[in-house]
Amino acid sequence: MAHAESAVAAGRGVSARRSAVGQSAWTGAAARALVTLLALAALWGLWEAYRWIGVRTELTWPFPVDDVTMPHIHSVFQALFEPSRVNGPLLITVLLESAWFTAKEALLGFALGATIGFAIGIVLAHSRLLQRGFLPYIVASQTVPILAIAPMVVVWLKSGWLSVAVIAAYLTFFPVTINTLRGLLSADPRALELMRSYAASPWSVLWKLRVPAAMPYLFSALKVSATASVVGAIIGELPSSIQDGLGGAILNFAQYYSIQPTGLWATNLVAALLGIAFFAAVVVAEKLLVRRAPENVA
Repeated sequence: MAHAESAVAAGRGVSARRSAVGQSAWTGAAARALVTLLALAALWGLWEAYRWIGVRTELTWPFPVDDVTMPHIHSVFQALFEPSRVNGPLLITVLLESAWFTAKEALLGFALGATIGFAIGIVLAHSRLLQRGFLPYIVASQTVPILAIAPMVVVWLKSGWLSVAVIAAYLTFFPVTINTLRGLLSADPRALELMRSYAASPWSVLWKLRVPAAMPYLFSALKVSATASVVGAIIGELPSSIQDGLGGAILNFAQYYSIQPTGLWATNLVAALLGIAFFAAVVVAEKLLVRRAPENVA
């Protein structure tokens, strides 16, 4: 009887702890959402306040403030629900279709770049000689402006989604390479020595010790790379003359910026939201795959 009562009490304790953890998670999520909304409201207020002061004082530094340089934020949102052209579809419909087109290119580039970066990180982690030989060139590759590389990639691979994906992958692989290398080398030396004492194969050491230790580092890099892949896809669309994506929309609305600035601002807003969506997807994946960071990872 006493054992049964103890089991019931233990079960209630576990349920209470789970309930407390769940409640704490919801409270934390609500707090983060509130902070985000307050930050957006503050930015909105600062934008409108600066615009109001600039118009009233005829401010000209660092740039003249008017409806072209700083349109009302509510005007940008209003433009989303107006026709993109005479008797045409709503602007938001056009931009969402463009965002979906760019998202597919960015996703392919992200997957390609992350895979290449992860593979390079594994190779470098197993050879200090390769680290000294190749790491400086990998770092140097990121000093070349992407706007200079993009036209060459288009010439090599011709205009199309493949060249755009490669350009996106170029911006994606570097953070993944560096953080994968750092994470793989962060494994606890004592655990490494223990596995070697049991004659564990290099493959077992890699997947059972090094990769789990590298996961927090890897996901930190993937968050950066996810947004970079969107930027790379948009930049890649410019020399590729692709009109179906956000890059084509940016070029199109840039031509009419002086008479309709809200179109370009709305396009930039959708591009930013696409980058945030990619970032959020990686965050969700991290929460699902990385329950707890290894203790030896700072």
